[in-house]
Amino acid sequence: MRKETLQKRVKIANDIMYYIYTHIDTHIDLEELSYDLDISKYHMHRVFKEEFGKNIYENIKSIRLQKAANLLLTNKLSTISNIANLCGYSSHSSFIKAFEKRFGMSPKQWRNSGYKEYSFKILQQSKRAMKSTADFSKLSPTIVKMPEIECYYIRNRGYNVNVKETWQKLQTLILNNDIKNYKQIALLHDNPTTTPLTECQYIACIQTDEKKEVLSQRVPKFKISNGVYAKFDLKGQHGDMLKFIRWVYHEWLVNSEYETTTKPSYAVYHKNNFLSEDNVFEISFYVSIKF
Repeated sequence: MRKETLQKRVKIANDIMYYIYTHIDTHIDLEELSYDLDISKYHMHRVFKEEFGKNIYENIKSIRLQKAANLLLTNKLSTISNIANLCGYSSHSSFIKAFEKRFGMSPKQWRNSGYKEYSFKILQQSKRAMKSTADFSKLSPTIVKMPEIECYYIRNRGYNVNVKETWQKLQTLILNNDIKNYKQIALLHDNPTTTPLTECQYIACIQTDEKKEVLSQRVPKFKISNGVYAKFDLKGQHGDMLKFIRWVYHEWLVNSEYETTTKPSYAVYHKNNFLSEDNVFEISFYVSIKF
């Protein structure tokens, strides 16, 4: 496939994903979206599945159920029917059925501490995370308004050891092109608290104003959403990260009176453990919130 054709297809897939995340609270009209992108619905579905490994409807459903899982914990006064409506389900019974299929328990069971058991099972998928002794109880975020960030990226399917090879490829690109000023950012399209690690979409990104033309010929680019975020500054080792994300979503967020949005969380690396010899990271972690 010619390079320019591949770049065009990747841009279409990213535009679709960006549209889904920014319109998940509304009715998503795929007919209208294909018209706006000036492509057929068939082509739109095919391109998206080739890039993300699942079809558009599956992706919308997954994002809505992740949102529901969070709302059930943070919106303590909302009924399950209210939350079903907020997540795009007009039928209470279809929401219950979809939720049980995704999480293996009812929304009521999830609310009554079932979420702790579920996220712990995911944590067990990482030996390093299980060995972590990190304590986050004294961590406190700052609330910040972040601008939109345009990044160049390589997508990695799975939150696992393959991430290191993905970062090494980006680092090779940086060194080959003698790029001096850049930021390394990890974007989590899926929440690893509620998504099996092998299924998580992990995106390794660099943000820079240098060599734009050279970079865009080698790797695609996309935008991280602007908005209000809780920012946590953290230092640790690889296994601490999953444990930290679990703490953010299933302890801090639950007790904070904030609600998260469907915007993906991301981490800006000040030191990247995947590229350092001592396996230590220093990051600022951003989780989208509203009150």
